[in-house]
Amino acid sequence: MERHLVAFVRAPRLGTVKTRLAAGIGTGAAWIFYRRTASRVLRPLLTDRRWRSWLAVTPDAAATGRFPWPSASRIIRQGPGNLGDRMARVMAVLPPGPVVIIGVDAPDLAPAHVEQAFRALGECDTVFGPSADGGYWLVGLRRRPRILEIFAGVRWSTEHAFDDTIANLPAAATTAMLDELIDIDDVEALEHWRLAQINIRN
Repeated sequence: MERHLVAFVRAPRLGTVKTRLAAGIGTGAAWIFYRRTASRVLRPLLTDRRWRSWLAVTPDAAATGRFPWPSASRIIRQGPGNLGDRMARVMAVLPPGPVVIIGVDAPDLAPAHVEQAFRALGECDTVFGPSADGGYWLVGLRRRPRILEIFAGVRWSTEHAFDDTIANLPAAATTAMLDELIDIDDVEALEHWRLAQINIRN
């Protein structure tokens, strides 16, 4: 069966992206950061032939627009509801095969991470890429068997998001964990990531 990579993105419109980060660095700087980070993450992923790529867009009206990133195999609408509602909807409508969903808030996300996730789904029911803020930068489901309500009641955009999702898993479900990456949603996370980059270079 085909592997499906779904990138959840927001149309890069000034004033509508990275609003928490914008509170600290300004609307324009946050918009530039979003576009650059999204391009850094998406360019190698959407052109990788090891999986079929999907771009899940919000708001829905933007799905017919043009984006500053490589074309995915298909652009789909995220639809209404919270993040969990939208991810569950995408999981339900895609063709058969394992699904990995990513965002574009982790600048260090690379094709190697996605390949590792798909390999994990060859043995496990679910896979997660946890982030330092209590959320996660990647979630994947084998979808055999289907795990219903995995995203129900999750407190999104809080330090509880990862734990809430894990708590929804059936007792018999098997789960793999990838390395922790920094998900940049605010100034504190941005500074943490910049410091980590300096340490890597040194």
